[in-house]
Amino acid sequence: MISNFELPFLPEREKKERSEGITMMMDKGLSVSDVSNFVENAGDFTDLVKFGFGTSLIVKNLEDKIKIYKEAGVKPYFGGTLFEAFIVRNLFDEFRRFIDKFKIEIVEVSDGSITLEHDLKCEFIEKLSRDYTVMSEVGSKEEGILISPSKWIRMMSKEIEAGSWKVIAEGRESGSVGIFRPNGTPHTILINKIINKVSPNKILWEAPIKKQQVWFINLFGANVNLGNIAYNEVIPCECLRLGLRGDTFFNYLPEDTVASHKQLPNTAVTKK
Repeated sequence: MISNFELPFLPEREKKERSEGITMMMDKGLSVSDVSNFVENAGDFTDLVKFGFGTSLIVKNLEDKIKIYKEAGVKPYFGGTLFEAFIVRNLFDEFRRFIDKFKIEIVEVSDGSITLEHDLKCEFIEKLSRDYTVMSEVGSKEEGILISPSKWIRMMSKEIEAGSWKVIAEGRESGSVGIFRPNGTPHTILINKIINKVSPNKILWEAPIKKQQVWFINLFGANVNLGNIAYNEVIPCECLRLGLRGDTFFNYLPEDTVASHKQLPNTAVTKK
């Protein structure tokens, strides 16, 4: 990790290439110059970049962007919606040729937009995991579709068993579906039930909104896996992880320091 000063009482972050504490940035159509600027500023804090939805089919200079990310030690991959766009058209072999054309090493398997029988999804995961690192996504992209905790757990467990390196807990780029309520607050009961059965280290939580990032950092610590981070929010997110923003400022400081410096909420004084 880059450090301009060795400040004490900062949490230790896993070093790249890491298996936990992952930050995934969502590229929704950055230009080549944008990508160059991004990796110069935030590449050291970014593990994965997802080309969101089906953008990889239409963006210019895709090969050049992939090269820049890889040279910076950032692993790019195509969003799960692209996988679904191929599968719904019965083009699985063509999908593999497409990712091979661009030398993509990570594959996302999802069924957030289409109906895909879960055993078949696991078959795709098993087949792809022989040649690629697979990340599979659980949860619907549609608001109002609720999945029981037992089903979340069952699907995640089966997908890990089938070969998924990480399972992605759906939150979408809006942060308002899947593991989140429409107002963006986490489904705390659901999440607690999931982590009681599935190792948090195997889960990447989509958390595009700052308050969601804070919630997961407070629950799991600095080395939680977070995804769908906007390109201009990667460094702010790293500051949250390290306790260098107000929301997590006291997380790693000694108790006596917290007791003497933490400001208490103002309380109204009622005169009798």
